[in-house]
Amino acid sequence: MTVSARTPSALAAALRDIQAPVRRELEAVPGEIRRIVTADVPLVQEVGNHLLSMKGKLLRPTLTLLSSAVDDGMQSRAITCAAVVELLHLATLIHDDAVDHSVLRRGMPTVNALFSHQISVIMGDFLYSRVMRELVKLEDIEIMRAVSNASDAMTLGEMRQLAAFDALAFTEDDYEHLIRAKTAALFVAACSVGALCGAPSHQQALARYGERLGMAFQVADDLLDYTETAEMTGKPSGLDLREHKVTLPLIASLRNMSPASRARVEELFATTDPDEESVTDVIQLVHESGGIEYARRRADQFAREAEEALAAVPGGPAKAMLLEAIGYAVDRRW
Repeated sequence: MTVSARTPSALAAALRDIQAPVRRELEAVPGEIRRIVTADVPLVQEVGNHLLSMKGKLLRPTLTLLSSAVDDGMQSRAITCAAVVELLHLATLIHDDAVDHSVLRRGMPTVNALFSHQISVIMGDFLYSRVMRELVKLEDIEIMRAVSNASDAMTLGEMRQLAAFDALAFTEDDYEHLIRAKTAALFVAACSVGALCGAPSHQQALARYGERLGMAFQVADDLLDYTETAEMTGKPSGLDLREHKVTLPLIASLRNMSPASRARVEELFATTDPDEESVTDVIQLVHESGGIEYARRRADQFAREAEEALAAVPGGPAKAMLLEAIGYAVDRRW
């Protein structure tokens, strides 16, 4: 469960290895996405082409396909379900970018920046509607339940985050509730629908695995904001602080900070556009107050729980790569 180095090329190679057992099916996913979103509206096609050009790592579809293969019973509809999972992920990213007024995503202009705020909102809605339409075609209520539960959780998670007025009052319980909704819920859906497409007797174990993996993934991702440079993450170090987002490293460190140190954090959060010096100062305070080490331990704990969830799942290439995916998700922090 380790990635030998944390360079982008090493991480990409590790993910390719994880995807190897389902490579053929995974290569069919972009085409399936294109089929699902095709519409006789030129603007939809233009925006859709832009989204497909921003193709991400396809981690969630990979989890769907690996989950469907653990019992050697993968069905052809697993590819459609993998595409649906990725489309739901894309819809949330489009809406997140609209809410945050982001201009870049994966090093390319967001829909929000390239087209307009209005188009990004409607395109996100369109992707959601196409996901629902495709699920209806599958005529499987359990798959529909898994995906709709994830969509509901992610939407409510976003609303709770927007309603949080006092950022520095955000507790660890609040944080875990949020990432369970905004991140882990889709990992649960990815693994659940995969199981329903080939290994239904292992759905509960794979759903538990997905939840714990999603939690580990998000904690590790939040750590990068305090530990990595822009070259590694594709975004400036300290971006969460600049946007006044409170994540586990800061939450943990605030418990140990002196009143004087906390006052410096409060000053940053009271500043609309914090400067580089203030952000760097708070990052250093988080390191000195133990926030980084605490968050690493929590990520490791979630990772161990993800591994434990797979104990009863049959061995084989698919299970082996689900285990490797834990290392891929968490080792990005080192």
